[in-house]
Amino acid sequence: MASRADGFAPGQWVLHNLGWREYAVVPARQARLIDIELAPPSAYLGVLGMPGFTAYVGLFEIAGLRDGDTVFVSAAAGAVGSMAGQLAKLKGCRVIGSAGSAEKVAFITEELGFDAAFNYRDGPVRVLLSEAAPNGIDVYFDNVGGDHLDAALSSLRDFGRVAMCGAISLYNATELPPGVRNTPVVVRKRLTLRGFIVTDHSRRMGEFFEEVGPWLREGKIRYRETVVEGIEHAPDAFIGLFRGENLGKMVVRLG
Repeated sequence: MASRADGFAPGQWVLHNLGWREYAVVPARQARLIDIELAPPSAYLGVLGMPGFTAYVGLFEIAGLRDGDTVFVSAAAGAVGSMAGQLAKLKGCRVIGSAGSAEKVAFITEELGFDAAFNYRDGPVRVLLSEAAPNGIDVYFDNVGGDHLDAALSSLRDFGRVAMCGAISLYNATELPPGVRNTPVVVRKRLTLRGFIVTDHSRRMGEFFEEVGPWLREGKIRYRETVVEGIEHAPDAFIGLFRGENLGKMVVRLG
């Protein structure tokens, strides 16, 4: 609506982290201009925003992705997981995903190009993963924790790597769930498990845009959004994330 900061003019689109609100006074250092010619504004909350950058950092810096790796991604129909799988495919990897419904499995295989996927509600994750990756995996991009992490440790080959991004299966647990049971394989297989917070890697943001922007423009990366209308429904949208109600990025449109 107005600006007295150099480099910011009224009418330009910016991204900030001041939360759900319809109006805000934003210090210039906390705002970043976005290019709506490249993608719609909401894309900068998802595929070109923190979720997309999280997938990028997790694969390339934390997991050290290599051409030809077999990669397993949990919560693969979400904003981070769907991006992680597509980036791995673009780098020549075989990609397997897990999701919580038949619709989501179809989305990640038919639309996003994952090589295989399974609905984790159909049986023990360890069994479903071993069927999808009978020869094992090299990288696990972990958004879920719990039984998914346990299963991935069993399927990882020697010197496998785990990028530990999140553990959504445990966030709202009302009692302490069973822990990971097969940690001895971490030693035997010489595995690397590394947690990360994406804001520690902001130096790679320019590199992210340079590489991912053209892929998005060329249609090599696809994305979905689940849009909830109205700021008054923002809490419902947030709770919906933990219920798996989103396909791709959950977005609240203010008006």
